[in-house]
Amino acid sequence: MGQIITSEMSFDVLFPLVIEHTNSIMDTEASSVFLFDEKTEELWSLVSTNLKRSEIRIPATQGIAGWVFQHMTHTVVNDTSLDPRFNASVDAKTGFHTKNTLCVPLITRQKTCIGTLQVLNKREGAFTNDDVDVLTSLSNYVTVALENSRLYDDLKAINKAKDRAISHLSHELKTPLALISAAISAASSKLGSLSGIDRHMAMAERNVRRLLRLQEEIDGIMNETAAEYKAMISRLVEDAFHFVEHQRGVDPAYEEALALVSGFIGSIYKTDRESVERISPRELLHGICDAGRSAMGERKVGIAEDLADEGEITGNRIALKKVFEGLLRNAIENTPDEGRIEVTTRLDDTRLVVEIRDFGTGITPENQKLIFTGFFHTQETDHYSTKTPYAFNAGGSGADLLRAKVFSERYGFSIGFESTRCAFIPEDTDECPGRISRCSFIDDASGCRASGTTFSLTIPLEKTAGETF
Repeated sequence: MGQIITSEMSFDVLFPLVIEHTNSIMDTEASSVFLFDEKTEELWSLVSTNLKRSEIRIPATQGIAGWVFQHMTHTVVNDTSLDPRFNASVDAKTGFHTKNTLCVPLITRQKTCIGTLQVLNKREGAFTNDDVDVLTSLSNYVTVALENSRLYDDLKAINKAKDRAISHLSHELKTPLALISAAISAASSKLGSLSGIDRHMAMAERNVRRLLRLQEEIDGIMNETAAEYKAMISRLVEDAFHFVEHQRGVDPAYEEALALVSGFIGSIYKTDRESVERISPRELLHGICDAGRSAMGERKVGIAEDLADEGEITGNRIALKKVFEGLLRNAIENTPDEGRIEVTTRLDDTRLVVEIRDFGTGITPENQKLIFTGFFHTQETDHYSTKTPYAFNAGGSGADLLRAKVFSERYGFSIGFESTRCAFIPEDTDECPGRISRCSFIDDASGCRASGTTFSLTIPLEKTAGETF
């Protein structure tokens, strides 16, 4: 069993193998693997006999599995009806009648518990100490296989982010690169008879090489650790902006293309560093919400405001305005017509928390790990087209979240998010019809309230922009 499961990297293949071989070796009717979800502090069943993946969730402090997880030691219950720890609600949900059980913790090499392995209903007799020894041995292989599988999934996610980022950059830069190419061709054709053309061509080649080096830097970012990435991303965007600005005015043939590139990067990075002032979050957000209602045109998306009068903060108005506008536009573009967005503020000790919540399609769990990695779009490049801003599912530049991340690092506020993907369109390639009344899976708008994304900004009240906030 150890050879079989530790050589398998795919979750979908791995866990049916674990269940099959565990039941065979332990001579039991059923078995299950529970994993700890740090976000919800729950144990969830990744796979269980006759059940779909992720169907069972219990608090990490309840049930026999919860006890084993908390104490990081095994337990044998040969009559579950006599044990107060037994959680009968799981049997009620699955229709399985548990008579006896043996449960062992899944402990990693770092001595942390990531879940439990449990066998149910031994076919002959009661569970013994020998059974404990065998299942404990099996749990070691299961834990190693789990760690390998998770590392493999993380590696796939990194590769996906890298490939999609490069693909997305290529998609978005087609127009300016085409203009640069056309400018070079025009210069060569129109100035071919003039002296000095070689100098222009040499300069063009140098610029192309520098753009290629910039692409290599972006590619390199995808292979850096999170800490290294965080330190590099603002500097990379800043350097790219200064490079493009330096090239402007060197040769009129490139001016139009460079203006487009400069405008795009500047929209992410550039702001007035010295513009520090007293700001009313209520007034600023109310104005942004009104502007969003007007900008979405004929779209039917409700924007509800719950903006308490929290006084004023000291900060950079331009930076905050760009971040809030970008997050609201992102929410509108991911919410189908007849849907709803909520913008709220609240005080949390010495911090102001601003939340922008949409009840839209949500972000897949895989993409949630990558959302702030820069130039990353939650849709596959082949599955969207660049539409008018605020249109549903608009495939824009993907710069709003990058801008928010850059500004949060520069001005000292924090940004986070939570998201639940719509259960009816779980994959990136699945499409929402764009209007709730057109969805064949639900009866009314209330059925579209289980999914969506909440972005939150936490702003220190006692700090100032550019220095402390």
